[in-house]
Amino acid sequence: MRKLIAHAHISLDGFAAGPNGELHWVLVDEEIFNYTAQLTNQADAAIYGRVTYQIMDGYWPTAAEQPNATKHDKEHAAWYGMVEKYVLSNTVTQVKPKTTVLNGDIAAKITLLKSMPGKDIILFGSPSTAQALMRMNLVDELCLLVNPILLGKGMPYFKDIGEQKRLRLIESHVFSSGVTEVHYHILD
Repeated sequence: MRKLIAHAHISLDGFAAGPNGELHWVLVDEEIFNYTAQLTNQADAAIYGRVTYQIMDGYWPTAAEQPNATKHDKEHAAWYGMVEKYVLSNTVTQVKPKTTVLNGDIAAKITLLKSMPGKDIILFGSPSTAQALMRMNLVDELCLLVNPILLGKGMPYFKDIGEQKRLRLIESHVFSSGVTEVHYHILD
């Protein structure tokens, strides 16, 4: 069975964004991009909430064509164009090729998706989507990039996730920027 891996940047106090969705505090560099490319290379599908999908789809389809495109832009744009994308939304109606909107019985649809042949499935950012899928016990692993900042307030990544969830550490890595990657398997 395929694994659903929730991947997100969070602050040390557990926020995925500032109170108005601000992400200026997220630290990214080539070291982090190269490391997380290993995770995306093990996946052939991505799940997004509506907001994250609209941000991603507004950037990645043409990112590699920009004059100042980085190695990461080129590699991730190629991956984004190749993988199947699933958007959890009740309002999105028009999507591009290789993109499917999921609504209705999300638990059944994602359970079916996980049972299909293929590589891992990555859920990028999308805090409210991650929370909903954790409540349904559909997330198998958490791969979090913990940024060295305390936001004090904002959009929590782990709000209303349901019952207690025990975790087993798969790996951790500290980047030179001070960001710490923690990768957990959800036991419960």
